[in-house]
Amino acid sequence: MAKIAIFGANGTVGTRIVDEALDRGHHVTAVVRDPSKYTKSAERLTVVTGDVLDPSSVASVAEGQDVVVSAVGGGDGPGHLAVVRPSAESLIEGLRMLGDAAPRLIAVGGAGSLRTPPGSLVWDAEGLPEDLLQTMHSHGDALDFYRTVSDVKWTNFSPSASFAPGERTGTYRTALDDLVVDEDGNSDISTEDYAVALVDEIENPQHVGERFTAGY
Repeated sequence: MAKIAIFGANGTVGTRIVDEALDRGHHVTAVVRDPSKYTKSAERLTVVTGDVLDPSSVASVAEGQDVVVSAVGGGDGPGHLAVVRPSAESLIEGLRMLGDAAPRLIAVGGAGSLRTPPGSLVWDAEGLPEDLLQTMHSHGDALDFYRTVSDVKWTNFSPSASFAPGERTGTYRTALDDLVVDEDGNSDISTEDYAVALVDEIENPQHVGERFTAGY
C-alpha cells in the first residue's frame, strides 16, 4: 500500500481522494492549514499542518511519502490565479529539496486547456464568464510550468468539462490532451469517479511526466 500526502484534503475533490485512497487500504496524510477544522478520522489517516505555498513545508510533508497529491484551489477566479500556478512552483521546489528520494506528484488540473472534438480548446467557447476563464487559465498556467519540469516525477490530471459530486461508478475513459466526450457530445465525470481514476493512476502509473484526463 502507498503512503499518500494530500494537499487540499478538506476540499470537494480532496475529500473524495482521501476517501477513495483509504477505502483501498492506502496510508493517507491529509495536509491542511488548520487541523482543528478537519473532522475526518480513520485508521491509516494522519492529519498534519502544511502550506502548499511554502517549499520547505512541502518538503517536510513529502519526506517519506510515495506520492504527493495537490488538490488545492482558490475558490473564485482571482483566488485560483493566486494559488494554482504558485502552488505548482512551490511543490516542485519543495520536492527538489528531497533529491532522488522525492515522491511522485499528481496535481489536480483543469479542463480549460483540453481540445474539443471541433479542434478548439474548452476555454475558447463563447460566453464564458471571466471568473471561470481565470480559473481555467490558472490551471493552464500550472500545466505550462509542469511541462518544463524533467527532474521531478509529475502528473497533471484534468477532469471533464462537467465536474461535480455525484455517483461512484468505478468506470471511466481516459485521454491525454483531448476532452473525453460521450456519444451525445457531453463531457462529464463525478468527483467520486475522478478520485477512482486518480488512485488508479497511483496504483498503476501510466502518465508520469504528462497530462491526462478522464470522463465517461
